[in-house]
Amino acid sequence: MTTPVCTSASKVSARTAPAPSYPSFASYMRARQPVLLRTARSLTANPCDAEDLLQTALTKTYVAWERIEDHRALDGYVRRALLNTRTSQWRKRKVDEFACEELPEPDPAPVGDPAEQQVLRDAMWRAIMKLPARQRAMVVLRYYEDLSEAQTAEVLDVSIGTVKSAVSRALAKLRDDPELNPVR
Repeated sequence: MTTPVCTSASKVSARTAPAPSYPSFASYMRARQPVLLRTARSLTANPCDAEDLLQTALTKTYVAWERIEDHRALDGYVRRALLNTRTSQWRKRKVDEFACEELPEPDPAPVGDPAEQQVLRDAMWRAIMKLPARQRAMVVLRYYEDLSEAQTAEVLDVSIGTVKSAVSRALAKLRDDPELNPVR
């Protein structure tokens, strides 16, 4: 269950009476939405967040529609609602970054020779092709297609125990394959 962003709007929806309809609000929103969306986009980096921000500000405006005395100043009211909502979101965000003296960057992983990597792939496929068809299918589904043992068993219509034992035997054969020994 998520908590609503606009608390005043959630209080209105909790009432038993239906929400009032304001045709003037609907016409205002249709007329001014593009301009207000540009304002919201200037407050956030993500266009989707800007749309959410504008929706929240318009919800707050709708809830306060009867209390707004000067409808000529509606743009200012909505802009203030945009800014206040964005400030509240900014204050509530969790900061996971901490300043430190040294950057905790990992050591770069050694990049192997692409030709050697291709030789390894070719040798592995030749070794896999030597396996019986059923074991080969299970190894490919488990390790190349990244299926679980249960998913592999379902695809091949066998039990999970069959998958486990067949894969175990296939991996033993691959470990003993003389073509793969120089790679280790």
